Amino acid sequence: MIVIASKYLIPKGYTAMALFPFIILRDKRMKTNYKLINHERIHLRQQLEMLIIPFYICYVTEYFMLLARYKDKQKAYHNISFEREAYSNDSELNYLKTRPLFNFINYFPTDSK
Repeated sequence: MIVIASKYLIPKGYTAMALFPFIILRDKRMKTNYKLINHERIHLRQQLEMLIIPFYICYVTEYFMLLARYKDKQKAYHNISFEREAYSNDSELNYLKTRPLFNFINYFPTDSK
């Protein structure tokens, strides 16, 4: 994991992004935000177990499927299984020590709307 800060690499409205093997932060002061770093570390683990490129394909595909379902960008983003897992566990700093492989599968949205 390599942590770098660059406000130019982060899309508007976001504070951080995981692009294996990097965690990119909008501001270097965010390096001490352990919850944020843990959230991005969860994404790095997801990317690694899916062999990186398939992760991005699944992430974008799931986002567009959810966007078609919810017709709301934020709701679609927050319901991506990868995001649901990361948000649900980013406060648990030891989560990655006990996390089962492919655990994001348990976070697929099941509601109808």
